[in-house]
Amino acid sequence: MTFVVPFDGSELAEAALVRAVEYGTALDEDVTAISVVPERKRYAREKGWIDEGEEYDVASVVDSLRERVRTLAPNVSFEYERIREFPPEAQLADHIERLAREHDPSVVFLGSENVGRVVTPLTSVGVHVAAEETYDVFIVRQPGPPNVDALEPHADFYRTDDATEG
Repeated sequence: MTFVVPFDGSELAEAALVRAVEYGTALDEDVTAISVVPERKRYAREKGWIDEGEEYDVASVVDSLRERVRTLAPNVSFEYERIREFPPEAQLADHIERLAREHDPSVVFLGSENVGRVVTPLTSVGVHVAAEETYDVFIVRQPGPPNVDALEPHADFYRTDDATEG
């Protein structure tokens, strides 16, 4: 089994990846980051992968996501799927779930600020991924380090007050 992290390059996806590595190290579990990359500009702009009017090169975005994963977690494997359409959130989540299930995950680490709240937005892919019952879901809502004494925080990722002062 493995820990799987849906990864889109957002701050919380990065935090989820780092958290999965921290827990994976403590529990001797492998970690895999997965991405689903629609080949439509609109989604790329919404994710901040490209700016308005910028040309969309899917291969460059995939390379950028892979490199970010490698930078944050050099021992994590990265897999992706390109899809032609820009599906509704539920269908996009289906692609992510299928890709995650290929790794027989014990836990999916999901970076999301709005999964699991009493009122859930309808536009959250995370809501749909978290609804899957074949694996546990660890929701990362804060980019800061975990408050678990047994974990060694990934020091390169977390900023300290000393590092931000000039």
